Amino acid sequence: MAKAIMIQGTTSNAGKSLIAAGLCRIFRQDGYRVATFKSQNMALNSYITKEGLEMGRAQVMQAEAAQIEPEVDMNPILLKPTSDRGSQVIVCGEVRGTMSAADYYRYKAGLVPEIRNAYQRLADKNDIIVIEGAGSPAEINLKENDIVNMGMAKMAQAPVLLVGDIDRGGVFAALAGTMLLLEDSEKKMVKGTIINKFRGDESILAPGLAMLEDLIQVPTLGVVPYLHLDVDDEDSLSERFSRREKAAAIDIVVIRFPRISNFTDFNPLEYMEEVSVRYVTAVGQLGNPDLILLPGTKNTMDDLLWMRQNGLEAAVCKHAAAGKPVLGICGGFQMLGRRISDPLGVEHGGSLDGMGLLPLETEFAGDKTRTRTQGVLDPVEGPLSSLSGQPYDGYEIHMGLSGTNKNLVCCGSVYGTYLHGLFDRPEVAQALVRDLMRGKGLDPDHVKGLDISAYKQQQYDILASALRKALDLDAIYRIVEAGV
Repeated sequence: MAKAIMIQGTTSNAGKSLIAAGLCRIFRQDGYRVATFKSQNMALNSYITKEGLEMGRAQVMQAEAAQIEPEVDMNPILLKPTSDRGSQVIVCGEVRGTMSAADYYRYKAGLVPEIRNAYQRLADKNDIIVIEGAGSPAEINLKENDIVNMGMAKMAQAPVLLVGDIDRGGVFAALAGTMLLLEDSEKKMVKGTIINKFRGDESILAPGLAMLEDLIQVPTLGVVPYLHLDVDDEDSLSERFSRREKAAAIDIVVIRFPRISNFTDFNPLEYMEEVSVRYVTAVGQLGNPDLILLPGTKNTMDDLLWMRQNGLEAAVCKHAAAGKPVLGICGGFQMLGRRISDPLGVEHGGSLDGMGLLPLETEFAGDKTRTRTQGVLDPVEGPLSSLSGQPYDGYEIHMGLSGTNKNLVCCGSVYGTYLHGLFDRPEVAQALVRDLMRGKGLDPDHVKGLDISAYKQQQYDILASALRKALDLDAIYRIVEAGV
């Protein structure tokens, strides 16, 4: 039976996912069988397992750090927001339906047995489980029927490390305030705190750390520096969206939909020296890019209407009319067609004209397509013709059917595909960028694709090395061994 350690945070984006990933890597390096677990994740970046089941990408990232195959037991509940008040509810990799926040709040207590079973299956075959919480454990309006923070810690009998983000300010108040709002039984489960995202001279923190320990009677187990790492991000909190663009030969624009999903598709392009990837939400930000990418979205029709209303649709059509390439993936692919219909009200309901740039029509069905797939890309012409025949290894995850069995569709300079992870193979990214270089009259011969898998593993090693220096690992191992 596995031992457990749980990483909770004083707030969303405190760095729980990264700390959990780093501990997974360290435990793996030290010879333990380690797995990650998060009972409930809310994210639009999802992943399809080899069994065809859907899970949150944060736990996939942590599984990669632990050097194990992602499995849906690591994230038994995934909520994918479809609107400001509702989400698609995915349990053990399968869609249970779309629920309002109030309906799900009442429903979730019935999911506890499935959470327990998923956790138990992992615990039976591992030495250590690294559990990640969500948001803050001190959301006192949500404490009843909690299944993801202290409620999960109690289920797993897991000691808790509480992470605070010093970069946003107020970290001592956040840590002390969180402890203040916990019940006495919960306070006893918190065995240490971690200060995350620190910039500067750590000696300046010493008086504050001493006062914090006196105040909450919990030791500080380390101060983690602000780390600049390339690992998959949680969706709406991604720093990629606000990252300053770099000077590069090729300018690629991604339309940042309000409900953008699986934007990690484009990470391999960001890593290439010749490429700048920008996320835009307005026509004034578009400029004159070499390629426009339309990413996945959790609500294709609503996000197409958003583009239509703010002028981005017209700008994309103008770009295509000039013979410059546009590529849509999943929901972005569906938008490029002639019409989108939703007779069952899966996302939006009704029907809507598409952009008319690809000769296809999409109809949403009740069943979701979830599959991993590999092969070679279908032949295409136009400015991205070098994509033809390139090997790919990706996955599909969509509700709509578009009446084509091609893995890559082309009409003029406009391309579409249902394949997520398209650019993870270095051959595909290299072919794309080389075509864009040729289109600008630049020498493409020096362009090399990046082995994204090897690159990620290098990043996890860097993360683990940084945490070994910053954290009191002897104390953490004692906490894991002692439990609660």
